[in-house]
Amino acid sequence: MPDKTDFTALGEAVLRIEAEAVNDQIINLNETFNKACELLFACKGRVVVIGMGKSGHIGGKIAATMASTGTPAFFVHPGEASHGDLGMITPSDVVLALSYSGETGEILGLLPVIKRLGVPLISMTGNKSSTLSDSSSVHIEVAIKKEACPLDLAPTASTTATLAMGDALAIALLTARGFGKDDFALSHPGGSLGRRLLLHVDDIMHQDQEFPSVSENTFITDALLEMTRSRLGMTAVLSADGRLVGLFTDGDLRRTIESQVDILHTPISEVMTKNCITVEIGMLAFEALKIMEDNKINGLIITDSSEKPIGAINMYDLLKAGVV
Repeated sequence: MPDKTDFTALGEAVLRIEAEAVNDQIINLNETFNKACELLFACKGRVVVIGMGKSGHIGGKIAATMASTGTPAFFVHPGEASHGDLGMITPSDVVLALSYSGETGEILGLLPVIKRLGVPLISMTGNKSSTLSDSSSVHIEVAIKKEACPLDLAPTASTTATLAMGDALAIALLTARGFGKDDFALSHPGGSLGRRLLLHVDDIMHQDQEFPSVSENTFITDALLEMTRSRLGMTAVLSADGRLVGLFTDGDLRRTIESQVDILHTPISEVMTKNCITVEIGMLAFEALKIMEDNKINGLIITDSSEKPIGAINMYDLLKAGVV
């Protein structure tokens, strides 16, 4: 056993081999790749991805990437397919089969049924003369020089190359479909990007009885009670006809106390922040966050299209909603 194993050098060798394997696939972005994209783009059903072993794991990732980028897809295990799951495939689907050797028995056993259904078959193999490639409507070659495994046995560079080719298909289709950020957000509503692109201020604002507000003649002490009730660290100040005339915040309170103002007998209108920043209903919560950060404030009043104040949010609301 060597005194010290240079793990860094070993890891670097793996990455170089896999990087070369991916780079070598550029030559395979040819007319057959174009035909595969055309078949997938025209698919009226779903892309059914199949693969066995390590290729199956890669197939699951490719299916997930396609599904989240505008190409409906799902993975079917070829072993389960021959025992009933093949019923998931409909004539309007396209099958994408992964097998580096192109001779995987579980996949070859499905070929007669796929052919009978009349479903287009796209294959990805490292052997352009294999049974699977010869049986396909379109074959994409993903051959590599060698695996990153020193025994040249464990699928490493070959699975990386296949995954990269799957990404090339998915992103080419995404671009062709004009799939944008809003579309991505709709398929990722639980992610941070989804929340940023889908969540509006009116989805999280405090309104009706939860909206803190006082009249401009209210004494400071009574305004403090309203702030305590709402627990937002602020209160809107309204005129007799319901217009927003100012905002009183925790920061205003600190400045008021430092100025030794009589909080028992001073109207809130004398110490409030006038011309406060507001945002209109319908604004993305993420955009409201940027306004708060740019202006170094912790809260905002939300107005309707006629500039009437109808709600309020603070930084904690954005944090709790996962926007921050």
